[in-house]
Amino acid sequence: MWYNPIMIWILRSPFHKMLSGSIVLLTITGRKSGRSIEVPVNYIRDGKTLWVVSDRQRVWWRNLMGGAPLSVMLARKTKHARGEVILHDREVMHALVEYFKLAPHMAKYLKVKIDREENPNLTDLGEAARSRVVVKITLL
Repeated sequence: MWYNPIMIWILRSPFHKMLSGSIVLLTITGRKSGRSIEVPVNYIRDGKTLWVVSDRQRVWWRNLMGGAPLSVMLARKTKHARGEVILHDREVMHALVEYFKLAPHMAKYLKVKIDREENPNLTDLGEAARSRVVVKITLL
């Protein structure tokens, strides 16, 4: 994407505070190429876990299938981490429920309605799960 170099530059710069609260820079090793891939992604943090939701059509997350090491630049500090892709629809649904508990405001971006008891609409949740994956990143 054309904006990735700009986002990467900002995340590495003294201006990172503009983005660091919601965007993290991942450095992943390509499984086939062996090259380093830098990907800025939105995240939600829960202690040592970062939750990332990605469109299934994107390809970066495929390098983390089966669990893989990666580096995370968070607030200009690089940390070692391990990534795990949640891919199957039912598991993605469960992960999204947890994700929305941490960040209910994110439901609107995935077109999932949340009721007054803070429960996601199951039909909407199923639709979101079919088009998304959840990446669970554990900081080491």
